Amino acid sequence: MGNPMVIEAIGYVGSGLVLVSFLMSSVVKLRVINSAGGLIFAVYALLIHSYPTALMNFCLVGINVYYLARLRKPDRQYNIVEEKRDSVFLKEFLGHYSQDIAIFFPDRIIDQENAEAIYMICHGMTPAGVLLGKWQEEGVLEILLDYSTPEYRDCSVGKYLYSVLARKGVQSLVFSGDDPKHEAYLEKMGFRKENGVYRKALGR
Repeated sequence: MGNPMVIEAIGYVGSGLVLVSFLMSSVVKLRVINSAGGLIFAVYALLIHSYPTALMNFCLVGINVYYLARLRKPDRQYNIVEEKRDSVFLKEFLGHYSQDIAIFFPDRIIDQENAEAIYMICHGMTPAGVLLGKWQEEGVLEILLDYSTPEYRDCSVGKYLYSVLARKGVQSLVFSGDDPKHEAYLEKMGFRKENGVYRKALGR
């Protein structure tokens, strides 16, 4: 049966990961960590011959994998709404998430009145993100704010948004600024830095 202390430690690790997963604000992080914890705890359950517990945890891992796969298909999850600069809902949204926005854009003043293009991304009827932009020239949109709410930060909001913008005639996106946390996101989404400015060409 193996070393009882090692087996017990495996159980504690699995339980700990499951508990930690519920502290995650990101849906993706929650499901990934929960899956890891569930898988480890399922192994622990097999080692102590608790087969119903093992079966339940394997099923939970399967459910997590299923929903993670669905989150990678943004066209089935999201829709886009074009907003106006005087939108009351947009003002309330930006105010509600102002502290979180400041973490990623600490030196940037977010003013919806300066935006010439505003896109809200929703999951069903739940706001998942927003993009405020200003036209540099025809087809080139300068990003003033590209923000996803904590619950959807690691999902496919950006991928969906950029695919829709391409269909709406936006040929490229431009972002200038020194916001380290946001720069990591830009690089992940395929932006390239040229002369201190991030650029991304969009496919049609």
